[in-house]
Amino acid sequence: MARPLRLEFPGAIYHVTSRGNAREPIFLTDTDRYQFCDQLQEVIEQYHWLCHTYCLMGNHYHLLIETPEGNLSRGMRHLNGVYTQRFNYRHHRVGHLFQGRYKAILVERESYLLELCRYIALNPVRADIVDQPDRYIWSSYLSIAGLASPKPWLSVDWILSQFDPHRIIAQKAYAKFVRLGIAKDSPWSALHGQMLLGSPKFIAEMGPRVEEMAAMREVPRAQRLLTRPSLANLFGAVTGTEKSLRDQQIRSAHGYGYRLSEISQNTGLHYSTISKIIKHER
Repeated sequence: MARPLRLEFPGAIYHVTSRGNAREPIFLTDTDRYQFCDQLQEVIEQYHWLCHTYCLMGNHYHLLIETPEGNLSRGMRHLNGVYTQRFNYRHHRVGHLFQGRYKAILVERESYLLELCRYIALNPVRADIVDQPDRYIWSSYLSIAGLASPKPWLSVDWILSQFDPHRIIAQKAYAKFVRLGIAKDSPWSALHGQMLLGSPKFIAEMGPRVEEMAAMREVPRAQRLLTRPSLANLFGAVTGTEKSLRDQQIRSAHGYGYRLSEISQNTGLHYSTISKIIKHER
């Protein structure tokens, strides 16, 4: 089975999620949640991570993690592995707790970090667990909004600095920012290749890193082809009378890995015609 791409470099920021095996709960009691937070603190201190925000749900968790030393995989093996061992011991269980590998989306700080902080804080609201984020104690919302003392391992300074230099004013502005997001859509419509969330400039800057990793055969197709041009760009400048240019772009699109059906939708040509063009059987 294809394994998701892992881009790791100093200063990278990730939205990390991990779900329970077969969507089963990963937290059965508050003791489990406290234990997870203790384990997270241990990992943050050992691997020098920054945790900007978090939320513990019933069968999964969300973390927004910055890795100054580019060591996400090492820390996540520690976090999920040790937590699983301790969970199984407490509840007299054996086997896997988490469903496969964790999911990590690389995030551009300038364009989407605040949006993800808001998205994570609103998870309990969107799941109909509470009607307001300040009524859920197992997330970082209360700490960032100034309604509870921040945990020693939670980094709140960057988030608050985006609202106001004065902490109390920034906390109130953050709380208002989160409340205004209840009616907004999630940021995932801007996700690229299942792993990048950022501006077009950010996607382009990550291109060389993706291409280097994409040589690995087990990387999913959507991620291997992340940096290819879109079909809209390939055919945008082609008019109906420029058949030679159109045919050239059709062959280019096929070379980039686009399927015949995808090319057909963008050109209006039958897939059998496209197949002949690709084979130079005009």
